[in-house]
Amino acid sequence: MTQQSTSLLVGLLAGVSAAFLLVSAGSPSSLSFMLFAAAALPILIAGLGWSNLSSIVAVVCAMAVIGFATTPQAALVSAVTTLAPAAWIAHLSNLARPAEEVGGPEGGVAWYPLSDIFINIAFCVCIGLVAVGLAMGYGADFVSELVEIFVSTLKDSNAAYEPSAEGLAEMKQFFLYALPAIQAAMWVLILFAGWYVASGIVRMSGRSKRPKDDIPSQLRMPHMGAIALVVGVAMSFIDGGIGLIGWTICGAFGVGFVVAGFAIAHHRTRGKPARGLLLWTAYLSCIIFTVPLVFFLFLGLFDTARTLTATGSGPQSKP
Repeated sequence: MTQQSTSLLVGLLAGVSAAFLLVSAGSPSSLSFMLFAAAALPILIAGLGWSNLSSIVAVVCAMAVIGFATTPQAALVSAVTTLAPAAWIAHLSNLARPAEEVGGPEGGVAWYPLSDIFINIAFCVCIGLVAVGLAMGYGADFVSELVEIFVSTLKDSNAAYEPSAEGLAEMKQFFLYALPAIQAAMWVLILFAGWYVASGIVRMSGRSKRPKDDIPSQLRMPHMGAIALVVGVAMSFIDGGIGLIGWTICGAFGVGFVVAGFAIAHHRTRGKPARGLLLWTAYLSCIIFTVPLVFFLFLGLFDTARTLTATGSGPQSKP
């Protein structure tokens, strides 16, 4: 079997797998979120371990299966939020060029920076969620219906629960702007976690082109991320659709700086006594109180950089 035939076969299998995960996630189940989060893995593995052809075939195949099993609209939503971003991230991860072009050792290979991969994830999430939001008419009326359903569910489980009109209005206002930010932040984390897991699987299989990245020392948001976050914050003060897009940008890039802050914490505590206790305390305090996340956000903001992963051999394609 030729390399191209293998890539086509792998792409078809990956596409069917991704479609199965996404369609299964659509049915109410305790595993729905896990299935939805894992849907990018087959596309990432195909792209990282085989070729761009594999990931492209996987995306097209998954869209066809989802469109046939559900609706064409569901296929398009899956494509812009999960399938296409995964294929793009896999493509970027395999880009490399001679290290001497960027001041590295002669004969070495510099791979596409981890920081740039991460910021591309944030951009893809923003584009995907904004496109879906515009298509589905996300706004005050849409959120109002969601909140009404949410309140109705609470009333079913607790008959004594009866929110006031003011409380209900405040809840609707909060969710209107919080949902885009929260969803963007969660999806950035899911795609990055998927990339990390897929990279490990491909590396263990011996098919990885890219060496393992040292996340604590290399994961920093580039300066463009800070500019995007500032733009998002400015847009969030504007009413209407512009403000909602601003909150989406804040969620996607804000969580990027938080993750970068944690990476810095991991890097700076290496070799320190009680490192495990310090890191666990940091994680638990963020989960319980959430306020410490602001500290890691600013820690990531004050250390922006683009660090290259370099090896002695590899493909010579330019990013």
